[in-house]
Amino acid sequence: MDLTALFPLPALAPATSQAAAAALAAAALAPIAMGLAALACGHHRPAASCWALLRAASTLALAAAATTLALVIGTGPARQPWLRADLPGALVLLLVAFIGWVIVRYSATALQGEPRQPHYARWLGATVAGATTVLVTNHLALLALAWWFTSFSLHRLLRFYAERPAARIAAHKKFLMARAADTCLALACVLLAVQAGTLQIDALGAWAGQQARLPAAVQAALLLVALAAALKCAQLPFHGWLIQVMEAPTPVSALLHAGVVNLGGFVLLRLAPLVEHSLPAQALLVCAGTASAVLAALVMTTRISVKVALAWSTCAQMGFMLLQCGLGLWEMALLHLVAHSLYKAHAFLTAGETVQQARIARLLPRPTPAPASLVLATAGGLALVVLAATAWGVLPHAQPALLVMAGIVAFALAPLLAGDGAFAPLRAWALAMGVAALYFGLHAASARWLVPGTGFSSTLWWIPALGFLGLAGVQAALAQPRQALARRLHPGFYGGLFLDEALARLLFRLSPPPSH
Repeated sequence: MDLTALFPLPALAPATSQAAAAALAAAALAPIAMGLAALACGHHRPAASCWALLRAASTLALAAAATTLALVIGTGPARQPWLRADLPGALVLLLVAFIGWVIVRYSATALQGEPRQPHYARWLGATVAGATTVLVTNHLALLALAWWFTSFSLHRLLRFYAERPAARIAAHKKFLMARAADTCLALACVLLAVQAGTLQIDALGAWAGQQARLPAAVQAALLLVALAAALKCAQLPFHGWLIQVMEAPTPVSALLHAGVVNLGGFVLLRLAPLVEHSLPAQALLVCAGTASAVLAALVMTTRISVKVALAWSTCAQMGFMLLQCGLGLWEMALLHLVAHSLYKAHAFLTAGETVQQARIARLLPRPTPAPASLVLATAGGLALVVLAATAWGVLPHAQPALLVMAGIVAFALAPLLAGDGAFAPLRAWALAMGVAALYFGLHAASARWLVPGTGFSSTLWWIPALGFLGLAGVQAALAQPRQALARRLHPGFYGGLFLDEALARLLFRLSPPPSH
């Protein structure tokens, strides 16, 4: 095997222009800045000095990410064997750099008085450095290493309060799931290297496009990649750690839910040309994503704790993102990633205000809409979705998977249109129309500029269609809490179907959590 093909030197493929070289340099600057700041935050450095270093590094990383996006928009994508700068990567790089910039400043205030601030600052910088490296690399081996390092650094943050048993147990669950995912990705790298003779991501995509049918070993590799993404995105039944890591400081929760857990979707987006040729990988993503989105959404409706509900919401949203990847709706998956990151960062960093609003909402009367009202609202939502999708040129000649997504959006608009006393009817309809128009408008823009369509049409669209129809039916049953069916279903959904407990017993037999 020619190792130079697997691990080429950057000089072998120089950037084609000065602007492209500048884009690649700016992209590389973001992880370098955060990494150097992390290295400088030693145990003996004063906390104030550590925060000053991280603030400067995060500002530099944010400026580098913005510069990368501007250069890519102006001159087009740039690639080298180890680095790449394109629109999807530059957009998510700017997103992660911005979230990191916000969390660094939030953490400096939130952790005042904590004795281990240099430790926290070091691993916060390292986590952001690892995540940004995943976004800018063009080499699958480096991507796998950076993804492992991101998880390794985050583990140190999740154990910030290691004296708390709950924190140790949750971090240990996360550690075991992450190591299983890293093993899957490492095996996938070996199989792809042997079969394709390269680990450059763009070269792998070009190689896959030339194959009439992918070899069985490559199919197995992509199945392992899909499994790694499901594990790192906390899909059922491997979700327990995501729900239980609330013992970590609040900014760590924001970083995890808004940034790190979303990387699985981005890795799949990078490998889209291969995943589109692998029905087993698609099936795993669609089935796992649909099950997680449906079940987590049902569990979330039974929870009282706002932060726990937010964690279950992340599990559901990650399932929805992986489902979109499995259906080949890459532009929707990218938009979902960006929107979810921004929402979850805001939700966790304003958790106190969110809790207060939730308590006020529970004190207000919330009449349950009649079944007939929900049916009419669903029909109205479907009409608005058809109108918005047609206006943006999305609906005509749409693939079945996209039609399923349109139906899910219509179901999502139904509670708003049915009304619960929060919105006047006219305002609710105007808001619902605005949501539908924005959703399909962003989809059309993303499909045109960010992730051009490949013409791939999945045959697995019927799985989410059945899943979300079932979700609507069960939610309608749970909306009548005094009915016998709701009383029977509620305990099981409140306990998350007890999937995590069963898996934890098995895992802890193999690897008990640490005692300190």
